[in-house]
Amino acid sequence: YAKYCFVILAFCWVYIRKFQSRQESEVVSTITAICALAIALITSALLPVDIFLVSFMKHPNGTYKEWAANNETRGQIEDTVLYGYYTLYSIILFCVFLWIPFVYFYYEERDDDNVNKCSQVKNALKYTVGFVIVCAVISTQNGCSKFTNEPQHNYRFHHLNIFSSTKNGIIWKARNYMICCACLFTHLSVRVCVRASSTLVFQAYGMSVLPLNLIKGTRSVAYERLENTEDIDDVEHQIEKLKTKCKDGRPLSSRDRNNLQELEGKLQVLQRRGRHLEIAERNCCTKVGSALRPFKILLGIFFILVALLFTVALFISNLDKALHSAGISSGFIVFGTNLTNPLNELLLALQPVFPLDYILITVITMYFVVTSMAGIRNMGIWFFWIRLYKIRPKKTRPQALLFLCMILLLIVLHTSYMIYSLAPQYVMYGSQKYLMPSAGPTSGNATFGTTRICDADAPEDQCTVTRSYLFLHKFWFFSTIYYFGNWAFIVAFLIGLVVSCCRGKKSVIEGEVEADDSDLSDDEYVH
Repeated sequence: YAKYCFVILAFCWVYIRKFQSRQESEVVSTITAICALAIALITSALLPVDIFLVSFMKHPNGTYKEWAANNETRGQIEDTVLYGYYTLYSIILFCVFLWIPFVYFYYEERDDDNVNKCSQVKNALKYTVGFVIVCAVISTQNGCSKFTNEPQHNYRFHHLNIFSSTKNGIIWKARNYMICCACLFTHLSVRVCVRASSTLVFQAYGMSVLPLNLIKGTRSVAYERLENTEDIDDVEHQIEKLKTKCKDGRPLSSRDRNNLQELEGKLQVLQRRGRHLEIAERNCCTKVGSALRPFKILLGIFFILVALLFTVALFISNLDKALHSAGISSGFIVFGTNLTNPLNELLLALQPVFPLDYILITVITMYFVVTSMAGIRNMGIWFFWIRLYKIRPKKTRPQALLFLCMILLLIVLHTSYMIYSLAPQYVMYGSQKYLMPSAGPTSGNATFGTTRICDADAPEDQCTVTRSYLFLHKFWFFSTIYYFGNWAFIVAFLIGLVVSCCRGKKSVIEGEVEADDSDLSDDEYVH
C-alpha cells in the first residue's frame, strides 16, 4: 500500500505538470492540485485493502484463521480500516469545502497588482466562507438520516446503524453524512456552480468518446493544412473585395463593417490554425502516433469492451435491486447477488490470488479517472451556458487545474459506490465463505457441514461486512438517489456512444485553436 502511494504521487505530479500552462503557473495552486488528486486516489486504494482483509480472515473452507478467531482482534482490524477511511475522507472534505476554494480565490485576487498579501488572504477567506456555510448546513441536516421501514428480520440493517451506538457516534454520523453528500454532489452534478461537473456526465461521456476517438484516429495533417490554406485564400479574397468598396473614400456601411470585422477575426483564427498545423506536421510525436495506429485501434477496442462490460454489470446490478430489494424505503439495498454479474464473478475468482483483484480494482479506478478526464477535456468547464475554462496540455490555467482536481477528487470519491454497483457481492463480503453445520450426526470431535458463500442468510458471527459497504449504505435516501442515478448513467453512456459514433474524425490540433477563445479559457500567448 505504501509503494502504491508513492506511485500515485508520481502519477499526480506528471498528470498536473502535463496540463499546466507554461506561461502561467503558481506554486501553491500546483501543489494543492497534486496533493488533492493524490489524496483521492490514495483513498480509493483502501477499498481493495478493506475487501482483502475481511476475506483473508477466513480459510477457503469457511472457518476463521487462528489469528482472526478472536472477535476483539477482528474488531481492531476493522476499526483501523474505518479510521483510515474517515481520516482520508475528512481530508477530502477539507479540500473540497475549504482549501481548494481558498487557493482558487487567493489566485484570483493576485490579478490585482495593488492588493497586498494580507488583503489577498483576507479577500480569499471572505469568499471561502460561502463554502464553509454549505459544509455547516450539510452537517446539521443529519437528523433525517435514520432508516424508515427497516426490515426487522434482516440483521444487516441493524449493522448499518452500528456507528450511532458507539462513543462519539453523533460526530461520526455527521461526518459520514457529509461524505455521502459530497458523493451525491458528484453524482447529480452541482450545476448551480459548474455545469457538467459530475460523474454522470464526465464518466458516461468519457467512457464512449475515449475508445471511439482511439479507433477513429485523427485527420491527416497534410490534408488539414491544404484545406486551411484554401480557407485562408478564400477569406482574404472576401476581405479584399470589401475593402475595394472604400477605395474612392466612401465609408463602408455598418453591415459591411461588421462583415469585415468578422472576416478579419476568422482570418486570425485560420492563420493560428496554420501555425499549429505546421508545428504538428514537424512534431515527432505525430509521426510516432501514426506508426502506433494499429496499437491505438486495439486499445480503443479493448476500452469499448471494458465500457460495455461495466454498463452490462451496472444494468444487472440495478435490475437485481429492482427485483429483489425492499424498495425505496430501504435505499434499494440488496445483500449479495441474485442475478449473475460478470464483473462480480471475475473479481471473486481473482480474490484468492492476491494481488490480482487489487490490480483489477486499481485498473478500474484509473479507467474511471482517464475516461472522466477525456470527458472534461472534450466538454470543458462551464458556468451554465458560458465556458469558463478549457483543459489543454501545457496551456491550462491554475484556476482550471483547481476546478479539474476538485471534480476528479469527487469522481474518485464516488468510485467506491460505482464499484459496489458493478460488483456488489465482492465489495460487501469479498471471497468470504461460512460453514453451515450438517444436520446429521457427527463423528467424534470432527465438524461436518456445507461451505457456502457469505450472504444475508449467513449467521451474524460468520461473515464480516466491509467497512466501505457500511458507510456507503448508512443513509437510505442517498442509496435511492444513487440507484436512479445509475439508470441515468446508463442512458447517458448510450447517448454518448451514439453521438461519438456519428461524429467524424477529430483534428490533430483538436481544442488548441477555437474561435471563441477568451482570457477565461487560457488563450494562446502571442510573442
